[in-house]
Amino acid sequence: MSADERVDIAYKAPKPANYGEGLSGTNLERAGDHNQRVTLQAIRANGPITRADLAQITGLTAPAIANITKRLLDDNLILKAGRLLGGRGQPATKLVVNPDGAFSIGLNIDRDHIAVVALDFQGKVRARVSKEVHFAMPDDVVAFFKAATSQMEASHAINFERLIGIGIGMPDDLGRVRLPNRPEAYELWSQINIAELFEPILNVPVCLENDATAAAIGEMQFGHGLQTASFIYTLISAGLGGGLVINGHYFRGADGRSGEIGFLPITRTLPDGDKAPASLQDAVSLYALYGHLNAAGFAVSTPADLENLTAAGLEKVDEWIEAAVQHLHDPFLTLSCAINPEAHYVGGRVPAAFIEKLCTRLNENYAKLSDRVPKIAPVTRAALAADAAAMGAAILPFNERFLPIREALMKTA
Repeated sequence: MSADERVDIAYKAPKPANYGEGLSGTNLERAGDHNQRVTLQAIRANGPITRADLAQITGLTAPAIANITKRLLDDNLILKAGRLLGGRGQPATKLVVNPDGAFSIGLNIDRDHIAVVALDFQGKVRARVSKEVHFAMPDDVVAFFKAATSQMEASHAINFERLIGIGIGMPDDLGRVRLPNRPEAYELWSQINIAELFEPILNVPVCLENDATAAAIGEMQFGHGLQTASFIYTLISAGLGGGLVINGHYFRGADGRSGEIGFLPITRTLPDGDKAPASLQDAVSLYALYGHLNAAGFAVSTPADLENLTAAGLEKVDEWIEAAVQHLHDPFLTLSCAINPEAHYVGGRVPAAFIEKLCTRLNENYAKLSDRVPKIAPVTRAALAADAAAMGAAILPFNERFLPIREALMKTA
């Protein structure tokens, strides 16, 4: 590492509120790459921004910022966006991320749908193709992915020459968890190498992640996480998943299951009044909502069906929301007390209005505890909602190549 790329230790630079301790340069062995990642992230989160402001935010020296931004400009990852007038001397150039600097594709595979999105470097969805299908087999998903990406290439939605990778988000236990109507052959998902299945299609690297983790990372990098350093993320999809972001970094836990509350044991009341052991996701998930409505005579099997319910159907949805609030109350409260995050975001394919109502009811209940519990994180709908897992998956290649990751600095060889 050259001298001009070292952190100016004597200078205590102010950090933006959205990243706390996370967005700062380093003088560790891997600082060259890390400092470039940090600078790029600062531009992405705060641009248009001057080099002087970048030095303040990152704690890097002015020569280091000059060298790094020159490399980023040469690589077309950032652009000049006009000049800042009003000061003495030459006007300062402002920098922004180049949306066409890099692209990635995200694939979300779940038990009730497949979704493919193409993302630009600013996190904007350039193309989206999805299919409502229950328990799609690997060959079907591969065929769908090939058709979707061919369609994106034909329409010039993105520049495939600047495609850096494919991110795949899917439940860890996709082929193992037994759900109603799940075919036995679906266990195949737990026996195949997913990366080897998709890597040859576009000949780019594949990043694989749990869907809830991908959604949480997406929220961290392109959603509310830009302004929130620590938060809990809960994904309501065919099942129920979650993740934790602490001080601007995703916290995986010992087995990559941080924030996973879907398997918490609960007791459910059956239609005949009997009690039965169950998991939390048996009561709070899209499949649980479909089951509640189907039992009442409303034939629904997709989120679009939920958007077109009659008033009577919406009353049944309100019943489910109230039951979900009761089931989520204690787990959410426990997470909030244990972690002390700034917020708790809820995303997934449940219609936005339903999630908003769920969050409102939870917050109303927590407000009644204000005299007993000093701080409870507000529950809010996530910025990345319906396509959260697909968008989060698409962000994984960006994370791998360009964005700051604490783990990269911890490797020794």
